[in-house]
Amino acid sequence: MSCIETIQAYAFRSLGYGERLLPRSDFTLCEHFTLIGSGMIWNVYFGVLAVISGFVFANLLAVAKNSQSRWARKPAEWFIFLFRGSPLFIQFFFAYFLFLSLKSVSPIFNPLSSAAIGALFVLFLNTSAYSAEIFYGALRSIPKGDMEAADAYGFTGWYRYRRIMFPTMMRLAWPAYTNEAIFLFHATTLVYFSGFPAWRQQGDALYYAGYFADKTYNPFVPYPILAFYFILLTLLIIWIFGLVNKRLNRHLPQNTVKKLRVRPNLLR
Repeated sequence: MSCIETIQAYAFRSLGYGERLLPRSDFTLCEHFTLIGSGMIWNVYFGVLAVISGFVFANLLAVAKNSQSRWARKPAEWFIFLFRGSPLFIQFFFAYFLFLSLKSVSPIFNPLSSAAIGALFVLFLNTSAYSAEIFYGALRSIPKGDMEAADAYGFTGWYRYRRIMFPTMMRLAWPAYTNEAIFLFHATTLVYFSGFPAWRQQGDALYYAGYFADKTYNPFVPYPILAFYFILLTLLIIWIFGLVNKRLNRHLPQNTVKKLRVRPNLLR
C-alpha cells in the first residue's frame, strides 16, 4: 500500500471512516503519521470544546468567588478547591463510575458514559476550575484607579463589568490562561487511560501510538511522532492566543506588552 493509499484508508479512521482493520506487520512511517494524526482529531475535539465552554463557566466562577454574597462565593470556592485539589485522572475515574450508575437509572444518561461526552464534561469542569482561579487573581489585580474612575463616571453593575473589569481582567490573565489552554490539550491524552469507551471503538492519538509501540516493541518511533503533533498543536495555540493577546493590549505601547511565555505545569 502506497502512502497516498494509506492516507485515504486511515486518515479518518478515528471517526469511524475508512479501513476498519489496523496494519498488522511491516509498519511504515506513513502509517505511523497517518493513524496517530487521525487520532489527534479527538484530542483537538476534546481540547477545543473544553476550552470554549470552560472559558465561559470560569468567568462566572471568578465573578462568583469575588462576590460579596456568601451564597455565591462559597460554592465557587469549594468547586475550584475540589477540582484543583484532586488529580485529573482521579476525576475521570470517579466520573466514569458515577455516569455508569446514572446510566442504570435512566437511558437519558447513556451519552455520559462515552468518551465523547463524559470525558469532555470532566475536562470542562477541570479547566473551568483552573481558569477561574486565574481570572479571579486577575480580577483582584485590577488597578484601584480603574475602579475609582468607573465610579466617578457612574458606571455600575453589568456595564462597569463589561466595559472596565472584564477587558482589564482578560489583559492581565491572558498569558497565564494561555498556558492553561496548552496544558489542557496535553491533558486530553489522559482520556485514553480514563476507562471511558471511545465512540465506535476508535481511539485517540495515544491509542494509536501505543498500538504501534506494542506491535513493534519500539516506542522510540510512535511516541516522538505523537510529541511532534502536540508540538505543532502547541505552536498553533500560541499563535492564536498571541493574536488575542495583541488585540487585548492594542491600546498600550508595544514595548510594554508582555510576550506570551510557555510555562507548562509539571504536575496537575
